[in-house]
Amino acid sequence: MLEEASYQDRMCVFLGMPAVIASDPMRKLMGMVERVARSHATVLVTGESGSGKEVIARAVHHHSMRSQKPWVDLSCAALPEHLLESELFGYERGAFSGADSNKQGLFELAHHGTIFLDEIGELELKMQVKLLRVLDGVPYYRLGGVKKISVDVRVVAATNQDLEMAVAEGRFRSDLYHRLSQFTLKVPPLRMRAEDIVPLAQYFLAQHGPHLRFSLPAMEILVAHSWPGNIRELRNVVTKAAVLSQHDTVGADDLPMTPAISAVHRADSNGHARSATANAAAGHMTSSSLDGMERQMILEALQATGGHQQKAAARLGISRRTLSRKLKLYESEGAGAAL
Repeated sequence: MLEEASYQDRMCVFLGMPAVIASDPMRKLMGMVERVARSHATVLVTGESGSGKEVIARAVHHHSMRSQKPWVDLSCAALPEHLLESELFGYERGAFSGADSNKQGLFELAHHGTIFLDEIGELELKMQVKLLRVLDGVPYYRLGGVKKISVDVRVVAATNQDLEMAVAEGRFRSDLYHRLSQFTLKVPPLRMRAEDIVPLAQYFLAQHGPHLRFSLPAMEILVAHSWPGNIRELRNVVTKAAVLSQHDTVGADDLPMTPAISAVHRADSNGHARSATANAAAGHMTSSSLDGMERQMILEALQATGGHQQKAAARLGISRRTLSRKLKLYESEGAGAAL
């Protein structure tokens, strides 16, 4: 299907996790990922919550020389300190109550591969010291162990915190920060890469049914929204819309944030469902790039319906009259050959 191609030709999969990459900022970031991945340096991935930091971390392993070796991941905020230590470094039988057998730690399991430490800013200072020693190549003991263990592991960490501020406030060790940030990859928030919004939304919508699609007004609203919750919020919005919509085309009224954005989503006298305020809310996506997206969707709809304008208009969620007006506009701009 043509709608599928609009996101599938931009989709990559890293360790089983799909990523839809359409915008220039993300393409540039992925180019940096490929270069950094070929080194052995420790990588710190930063960015807002829900912006896709784990995808970038997995891409580092995917493109690295360790790609055929183990990938191990852990959220540093998911466990209390005493359990986190045993998870990372393992323990020997009898080390504590309930330790009925030996257990390898995650560093051992990741030997020759990559360990991903998410939410690294949540580490307690005591654990920061132990992690720093391992990063410096110092052998360590399992809990209750008497034999030192050496591992060869690449560390990729991620955080949504400002670690430089945490260092200044004494919450994070400066030596660990500098050790972790040999390379820093900053993931831009979704509002700064608006070209990714529609392809991502199409991907999430397809998970609920390959026949589902967005109307043009719905896509305008998606692009204009600021997405404070980033990709996680977008996925939740699309899920709600897919469940609530009673038609194959998800319209503007099916989107749960429609009332909050209605002030910037007004059709002008030419039938364009966009205002200057909406364009500003779309981050760095310019009016020309939005017009290009709109034109591409119209061309795809016409191709999918064999040039039948009434069917194409219904597919796009706009009136036949509006479609005709837009086609005449394209022809006057010299786009007639493409139509």
